[in-house]
Amino acid sequence: MQSAPHIVVVDDHGDIRDLVGKYLAQQGYRISVAESGTALRRILERGAPDPIVLDVMMPGEDGLSVCRQLRSTMQLPIIFLTAMADDTDRIIGLELGADDYLTKPFNPRELLARIRAVLRRVNSLPPNREAIKAKTVQFDHWQLDVGRRELIGGDGVGIALSTAEFRLLKAFLEHPGLVLSRDQLLDLTAGRSADCFDRSIDNQVSRLRKKIELDPKNPAIIKTHWGGGYSFSAEIASA
Repeated sequence: MQSAPHIVVVDDHGDIRDLVGKYLAQQGYRISVAESGTALRRILERGAPDPIVLDVMMPGEDGLSVCRQLRSTMQLPIIFLTAMADDTDRIIGLELGADDYLTKPFNPRELLARIRAVLRRVNSLPPNREAIKAKTVQFDHWQLDVGRRELIGGDGVGIALSTAEFRLLKAFLEHPGLVLSRDQLLDLTAGRSADCFDRSIDNQVSRLRKKIELDPKNPAIIKTHWGGGYSFSAEIASA
């Protein structure tokens, strides 16, 4: 059973923790449960789980705050549970990097299906070839200030990047030369959601090309592979 994915269920309601935990254990998963962000961190000290099922509405430190803190230090698949059907909460959760979102009350079978889908997507992603650790990354005639999320050209002029543009560029920089499919780029940049479609990546690539390519209509940095996806062809150096 040690090879089975490890799922952590975080919810302040004991009956929900027990119900979800018992059901997922019956499906062959290794399960840990936590009643708060503090209890979750104690579990994380023993090792990273595969996905985390995280309740949003918890007393004290809520799920959004926990997700924000986790995303600042690690990348773990997160599925939010919430009693709120408000689109604003859902959008905030996805912007923080949640991989999926399920509204209470929910059918455990639907949660299971979403967990399986998240695991499939995560396991299909290529490993990072060049994880960005430097403060500045150079490619072509550009420097990327990672902290400021700003591009600096050869003339020293800075160009701000949107969150989506920065995540997309970071995904390319961490996987140079690899052909990344639209699905993989969606997972690497924002996680998949009901509002994400393959062609949204095409639009993001187009916007990024307008900022970094000398001729966006004939791109030399981000190459298109028809039927395959995109690849980053520029040489990369860290400073």
